[in-house]
Amino acid sequence: MSKKDLYRPNVAMIIVSESYPHKKEIFLAQRNDLLDVWQFPQGGIDEGEEIVEALFRELKEEIGTDMVEVIAEFPEWISYDFPPRIAQSMRPFIGQTQRYFLVKLQEGATIDINTKHPEFCDYKFVTADEALSLSASFKKDVYASVINYFKEEGLL
Repeated sequence: MSKKDLYRPNVAMIIVSESYPHKKEIFLAQRNDLLDVWQFPQGGIDEGEEIVEALFRELKEEIGTDMVEVIAEFPEWISYDFPPRIAQSMRPFIGQTQRYFLVKLQEGATIDINTKHPEFCDYKFVTADEALSLSASFKKDVYASVINYFKEEGLL
């Protein structure tokens, strides 16, 4: 297995509220399996699945709606390693390589984290700086890179 194959292909999304761009508040969800870990929705890309297909499927699976408008895409894959406590359950992968999207909730979209297989127990909308301060340490560098890119583009 090559080093590239050790990273699980993944799609992740920074979701802004329907009040965007007037309010630049970002959706952040608290995992139900890791104490006090907040993150952006994300999920694996199935074999043969297009990235954008995975984006909309994961939105529906994780927050109960796919009623979003894609605003922008981070221009490259970005990776991180799993910490040891997570790596054991994710074998053979040692981390994830992700494609990030900035998406806006459409007017009337309803978030429901009580999905068929809930991953989150709570959510809130926060500033970009709050998202960075609440995120898991092993994801901070990735989050900072993506958020800073979207800020530099004038989107956040």
